[in-house]
Amino acid sequence: MSLSSTAYDKGVNEFLKAGLTQVPSEKVRPPRVGEAPVALECTVTEVIELADTPGAGNLILAKVALIHINEKYLTDDKLDTQKLDLVGRMGESWYTRASGPALFEVPKPIRTKGIGVDSLPVSVRESKILTGNNLGRLGNLERVPTTSEMDMIRKSDEVKTKGLANDIAKIHQLAKEWLAEGRTQDALSLLFSFE
Repeated sequence: MSLSSTAYDKGVNEFLKAGLTQVPSEKVRPPRVGEAPVALECTVTEVIELADTPGAGNLILAKVALIHINEKYLTDDKLDTQKLDLVGRMGESWYTRASGPALFEVPKPIRTKGIGVDSLPVSVRESKILTGNNLGRLGNLERVPTTSEMDMIRKSDEVKTKGLANDIAKIHQLAKEWLAEGRTQDALSLLFSFE
């Protein structure tokens, strides 16, 4: 990826320089990268110049004409993020790998609506322990916990042995740990049960 960003002279085949396979496209003239897990054939609809200074770049708007997906990156007919092992560009010479423990999932409330951060108790919204990401995950849930869910959490051995009583800091810390483990509904029930 870094090598392909080199400003080679006009006429230099950057596929060869980067060691990538040039594959003919079906709907557009430019070739696509054979090694890409997903390749989009696009037609440019608009080019917006962001500034006229060196290195400013352009914003290119394009319409997708055809999508190519390498099936080895699919699981149950869906793109598998773990298999993709994507790399993201940071600043300067820095990159990040989007795989392994760096990945986390936040389900999207597509068919229903999340309760929203505004539905969380004030002490939770103003927590010094819970992050904005934590609050967003809680607000993404579709419903507030039921009385029986809150009772079950409050009476669980896991909560009793921690001696939470009304120690808001301990309650928020445990909820944060549960959020990290993917136990979002349990964390919400815990937070509501001690309000």
